[in-house]
Amino acid sequence: MSDGLDEQVLTGGNATPVVRRGGAVHRETGPWTPAVHLLLRALRDGGVTGVPEALGFDERGREILSFVPGETLTDAAPRVLWSIHVLRDAARLLRAIHDASAPLAGDRALVWRSNRHEPAEVICHNDFATYNLIVVGDTLSGAIDFDFASPGPRVWDLAYLAYRIVPFAEDSPDAAELDRAHRLDELITAYGGGFEAADVVAAMVRRLHDLREFTLTRRDATGRLDFGEHAAMYERDAARLTDWSPGLPYC
Repeated sequence: MSDGLDEQVLTGGNATPVVRRGGAVHRETGPWTPAVHLLLRALRDGGVTGVPEALGFDERGREILSFVPGETLTDAAPRVLWSIHVLRDAARLLRAIHDASAPLAGDRALVWRSNRHEPAEVICHNDFATYNLIVVGDTLSGAIDFDFASPGPRVWDLAYLAYRIVPFAEDSPDAAELDRAHRLDELITAYGGGFEAADVVAAMVRRLHDLREFTLTRRDATGRLDFGEHAAMYERDAARLTDWSPGLPYC
């Protein structure tokens, strides 16, 4: 039975339609949904705040998640989007998510939407980027859209976060004057260390090649030409990163 509330279509990094009904989010499910709900419970049990809570299913069989208030970091003003404290807080939030998810990484009975990547140290968000990070004012408050989560190495997520928040993505707005080497070091330090900058850059290149193939597959399946444009950007960015190291200009 419907509760009579209007549905508002939400934007962000979502691959499937997502709507808000009152104080909850409704979205389509799949074979991966039980694993994602288990992950969200593990995160909350591990003290991670600012992530959705699984609330069950609606009359259409869609999952119901608590709404994380705020705006996506992508939609925030440049002074917020590129602030160093938001970058650090994003790295700390990613570390908390990884640490809380680690006990699930070895459970091969769980079905995930994305491929498993070895070494499977944690459950990777797989899309931990500015469009899935939530801010209230100039403060990072949470992360959304865990639908593509799967087991993988910590650096797999950290590399993609670096790609989007340092940033190294060609389509990043108002980022020309940023000191990328410094921001990458700050990101790694805030995460808790354990990686050299070169490790993260190399993982970025691998991540972008993987993302290019995934995006081309989506283009072929949907006929959407913009997916082909995104794939071409990932290829160009991977080439730039292959030739870049800290101390060199990024262009």
